[in-house]
Amino acid sequence: MPMQDSVRVLLVDDEPGITGNLAPFLTRSGYRVAVAADGEEALRRVAAFGPDLIILDVLMPVVDGREVLRRLRQAGNWTPIILLTQVGESAERAIALEEGADDYLNKPFDPQELIARMHAVLRRARPGQPPLAAAWRLGCRELTLDRRAHRAYLGSSEVILTPKALALLEYLMTHPDELVTRERLLDFVWGWDYPVGTRTVDTRVAELRRALGDDAASPRFIDTVLGQGYRFLGPVEAVP
Repeated sequence: MPMQDSVRVLLVDDEPGITGNLAPFLTRSGYRVAVAADGEEALRRVAAFGPDLIILDVLMPVVDGREVLRRLRQAGNWTPIILLTQVGESAERAIALEEGADDYLNKPFDPQELIARMHAVLRRARPGQPPLAAAWRLGCRELTLDRRAHRAYLGSSEVILTPKALALLEYLMTHPDELVTRERLLDFVWGWDYPVGTRTVDTRVAELRRALGDDAASPRFIDTVLGQGYRFLGPVEAVP
């Protein structure tokens, strides 16, 4: 990851209230910041500014954020992208990640949370390569996740999981070595307004651990960060 004071960030949003406050905050945090107000300007800025990271609003006039994401990825540009979204269906956000976004953040958001996400995305970025979230097959040691087939394997044996546990495993594996809060997992897997509590996340993590033979006291795959959430351990790679 580049040194923070040399990281170039392109902030794309059509709301002056957001760019007017967030751009100075990012600058004070040590980033070099350029701003664009719509998708067409963003594409021009990418070419001229050469950002290391793009913070991209989804709902914009002229060309929206999803279209900017698609055009960049189709052109082979794998600059890390964090999408700024309105609260929506978890399936929508999953599609955006599969299209090549590195992460998303719901509006309104805490700027410090954005900084944490930026650090995490830059840390796991693979220069010139798609993000893990865009890979159909992921591997960590003997564990393989086939995202297209919705199946997981330990070695050659399939691991039988409920759909929610499988979705939770998918999110953790696409965010390796990153502290993920229960609230964030709840948002992604179940949806922001789904009537369940964070204990539901713990139940599915327990299911995952049983299926993977993972010991909570000495984990190989999923670590508990007390009072905060979970972290996926081990190197995760895209599998051909």
